[in-house]
Amino acid sequence: MAQIIVPSNIFLTLIIVAAAAAGYVEAQSPSTSDVSVADIVTPEFFNGIIDQADASCVGKNFYSRATFLEALKSYDQFGKIGSIDDSKREIAAFFAHVTHETFHFCYIEEIDGPSKDYCDESNTQYPCKPNKGYYGRGPIQLSWNFNYGPAGENIGFDGLNSPETVANDPIIAFKTALWYWMSHVRPVIGEGFGATIRAINGALECDGGNPDTVQKRVEYFIEYCNQLGIAPGDNLTC
Repeated sequence: MAQIIVPSNIFLTLIIVAAAAAGYVEAQSPSTSDVSVADIVTPEFFNGIIDQADASCVGKNFYSRATFLEALKSYDQFGKIGSIDDSKREIAAFFAHVTHETFHFCYIEEIDGPSKDYCDESNTQYPCKPNKGYYGRGPIQLSWNFNYGPAGENIGFDGLNSPETVANDPIIAFKTALWYWMSHVRPVIGEGFGATIRAINGALECDGGNPDTVQKRVEYFIEYCNQLGIAPGDNLTC
């Protein structure tokens, strides 16, 4: 019997299709190479968040879509992961956490932040400086000396000696949020929204720590997924 030779590329395609049908791999998704975060984070999307903040909120004159997009230039891989839907899910997740942390972009600094101690004295690589507070600032409320130090190194400001820069410069503020996201949250994004909660504030909220705040984050995430026309996926809580 003559041997039938199937071209390797066709053979590989048949394997992928069969595996996808069997549930072993996801069917091939559209490339994200042409995804534009600016086209997803439209003025309507961004303003739909910040417009819910009270007129008296200091953040209303600090945060803006323009400063977010300017900061994004330094982290241009944000919102570009997996399929187009995956990219939209990452964007929805980011803004869900930002909405929760800042109350719809109302706050720049953590409430009663100066009265709280965010100095890890055991961290000798990024030692705390006298009379400096490393409490929550910016869209994702960057906290702790061991975050301010490396964030400053990456972005280009003195995070340990001048942590207040995050509350004075809206572009740097957004850069700290994107730095933290790409460093600590992006690695677990594929595990579901619940994993992103754990990466941001898991020690205080997850495993029954504060189920109400977990649920609030999830509600924002689902809301933004609905706005972007995508499914939120599984593993939403932590």
